[in-house]
Amino acid sequence: MTVKRKDLLDISSLSYDEIIYIFEAAKIFKKVFTETNKKFSFLSGHTVCMLFIEPSTRTRLSFEIAAKRLSGDVISVAPSTSSLVKGESLIDTVKTLEAMKTGFIVMRHPVSLAPDFLSRNCEAHVVNGGDGNHAHPTQALLDGFSVYERSGSLKGLRVAIVGDIKHSRVARSGIELFTKMGSDVVLCGPPTLLPDDFSQYGIEMTFDLDSILPKLDVVNMLRIQLERQKGSLFPSIREYNKYFSLTKDRLKKCRKDVIVMHPGPINRGIEIDDFVADCENAIIEEQVTNGIAVRMAVFSLLCGKTLEDINKEK
Repeated sequence: MTVKRKDLLDISSLSYDEIIYIFEAAKIFKKVFTETNKKFSFLSGHTVCMLFIEPSTRTRLSFEIAAKRLSGDVISVAPSTSSLVKGESLIDTVKTLEAMKTGFIVMRHPVSLAPDFLSRNCEAHVVNGGDGNHAHPTQALLDGFSVYERSGSLKGLRVAIVGDIKHSRVARSGIELFTKMGSDVVLCGPPTLLPDDFSQYGIEMTFDLDSILPKLDVVNMLRIQLERQKGSLFPSIREYNKYFSLTKDRLKKCRKDVIVMHPGPINRGIEIDDFVADCENAIIEEQVTNGIAVRMAVFSLLCGKTLEDINKEK
């Protein structure tokens, strides 16, 4: 499959076939980069800019490694050391980058839809590395791939996304991906973190974690995003932990083969305890590895490469 696609801004714009392409390409990339030091040439001669207006470690490093594994040249722009602090507009910053022949811009921004705005005003390929509360497409893709790799398909799986749904771009993108791929998604969290606007997705929502655990195939635990919250949305961390943390006792209520996920960074002892985070059901470290493979697949998709092209170079 060859795809003509300029940008990756969200999950909703991806077709089923494009997602399967990314999953299958990621399989190949993962096998190669975990077993050898071989690089692919797909980004040779291209400059990839990491434009992270919002702090990040895991996502930024994952994109950087992915680009370098594809032979791309990587530059990073930190807002604190750029002309943005002097009042330069985002568009002028990007135009400067394009004048330097930057072909790909990976953008993380605290304002929702900022990457969409950027994509309409530049010729470079734009990849959304997370924008406001709106979307985090590559996180959803790596989460989906991690389950796909284990199960062979996402169709018919019952997937719970648990925690701070309200402030989570991971939740929004995850809902779109898993439902598009045929999974049954249920959201769970405190009423104040599970707002009414999620009813638009037409999926189950509950405030009772214990009631859904026995029938889950996948449970994705989200971090409490205190930095995005305005005011207190639950009485205390202790109470949140009591009702919505995935603990050793709660894990016993799950199926023996349940897949436990977390997008990171983990707040141990809040949304998940040490035993669960480190148990054999948890694939949290594997998600990090898979993030590199999936982002390599995304770059190759934007380059118009086919699975045949990838197999020829492996």
